[in-house]
Amino acid sequence: MSGPGSRTRVIALLGDPVGHSLSPLMQNAAFRAAGLDAVYVALPCVAEDLPGVMRTLVRQGGGGNVTIPHKARAAEVGSPDPRVARAGVANVFGGGPEGVHVGNTDVDGIRATVDRLGAGLSRWIVLGTGGSARAVGLAAAEHGAALAVRSRSAERGAAFEAWLRTLGVEVIDPTDAELLLNATPVGLAADDPIPGDVGTLPALRAVIDLTYRQVGRTPLVEWATGRGLLASDGREMLLIQGAAAWHWWFPGVTPPTEVMRAALEGRLG
Repeated sequence: MSGPGSRTRVIALLGDPVGHSLSPLMQNAAFRAAGLDAVYVALPCVAEDLPGVMRTLVRQGGGGNVTIPHKARAAEVGSPDPRVARAGVANVFGGGPEGVHVGNTDVDGIRATVDRLGAGLSRWIVLGTGGSARAVGLAAAEHGAALAVRSRSAERGAAFEAWLRTLGVEVIDPTDAELLLNATPVGLAADDPIPGDVGTLPALRAVIDLTYRQVGRTPLVEWATGRGLLASDGREMLLIQGAAAWHWWFPGVTPPTEVMRAALEGRLG
């Protein structure tokens, strides 16, 4: 296949920051393997530019993903799928009958990562109340899990708990939580600490850090594995939500997930 041209479909990751993302590496390897004339780029984007950029990409036959801090803003652009209507946050977009159509494949990634740990975990705690935390809340509702919340703001925490109850999610005490999900960006930077007061969770058996680093493990995953807990960083979630996003960009095309996993693990030549 020749290089990108005027017919090449542009799929973009929109957010700030995006420089750490492994999505371009993973998706471009998958596009090549599937023989698609498409390219995936990480594009820093401020909030006021987000709607225009999303609409421009869709008009040109492309689409993309949305990451921090724009997931709530993205949910307001175009027509939402049922998950977005319930959670108020979107991480994927493509073209629909009326222009931009937005969805949430983060939920798929969270549920698959929980299942991959294979521990029968049904009592969760989420750190944070932002867009990724809302995906955790919706995943808990679909999974039938109970959920506790920790937030730096008591007001935001209370509002998040009230929203969880509208989904039918049981809100539990943090000390009952078996699975911790970090839905904050803490862990991206080299000097970041372990997020939250994780040492006060006596029932904890597993940790999922929704963040990840290009090289090495996050402080939270290091802490968890050092204590013999089951642990996963955000790469598994990235893989699952990235594969699910193909439905939005290339309907009917099966994503080559093993190629995507190999790219994430650095196994491609």
